[in-house]
Amino acid sequence: MGIKSFQGAREEQKKQFNAPILVEDYMSKNLVIFKPEQSILEVMELFIKHRISGGPVCNDAGHLVGIISEADCMKQISESRYFNMPILEKNVENFMTTEVDTIPHDMNIFDAASRFYEGHRRRLPVLDHGKLVGQISRKDIVVAALKLNSHNY
Repeated sequence: MGIKSFQGAREEQKKQFNAPILVEDYMSKNLVIFKPEQSILEVMELFIKHRISGGPVCNDAGHLVGIISEADCMKQISESRYFNMPILEKNVENFMTTEVDTIPHDMNIFDAASRFYEGHRRRLPVLDHGKLVGQISRKDIVVAALKLNSHNY
């Protein structure tokens, strides 16, 4: 005679996925932010001090107006040497890139990974209603994927 179970039929267990998967959960929030009126000299000093290769340029309202990078500074140095002009007298707004790819704070990391792959960027500014709230990098996406490794996508 077999053993009877008095537990009754078991409910089907549904997997719950509670891991954070949004860009805002993994982005860097403590950024070095530049102003359009800053000098190139000051920008280069901050690059060295903070060990960064670029950063967002925001106006007084906190809206992203461009990106300044080491490459932009190299262009200024090269042109100054060629034209025999002082290197560091110009402001960030003269050399920053104004066409900036951005990413919304509420995008999921899988779509963000796609954006990185398609755009060949190493980092993207994160916006919330037009204001800069952080920056996400390829490394942040990899960290997020490792944290989600134990979960089913």
